[in-house]
Amino acid sequence: MAKIAVMGDYDSIYGFAALGLTTFAVDPEDAEAAIKEFKSIITGGHFGVIYVTEQLAVVLHDEIARYEAEMTPAIIQIPGVVGNTGDGVASVRRSVEQAVGSDILFGKK
Repeated sequence: MAKIAVMGDYDSIYGFAALGLTTFAVDPEDAEAAIKEFKSIITGGHFGVIYVTEQLAVVLHDEIARYEAEMTPAIIQIPGVVGNTGDGVASVRRSVEQAVGSDILFGKK
């Protein structure tokens, strides 16, 4: 069975471990280490879903783009404690819109 991973700065992801998710604390400032960790998670093949904080997704943009068309793993941006761009909410909204067939938040702010 595929597992769920969460990547980002420690302050943003530590709570996910209590939910049983596998967490990978990565400093977004260390791009080289972040890319290396991301590649090892992807090539391990154990994770069906990988949540990445928006701040870290900026660093991993090129790597994430390589897997956008793949069915698994699903790579989903989530807001973190800092460095939020709004891309995570927009990404989830697009996914829901695609799955449901319409914008469920139409007209709401």
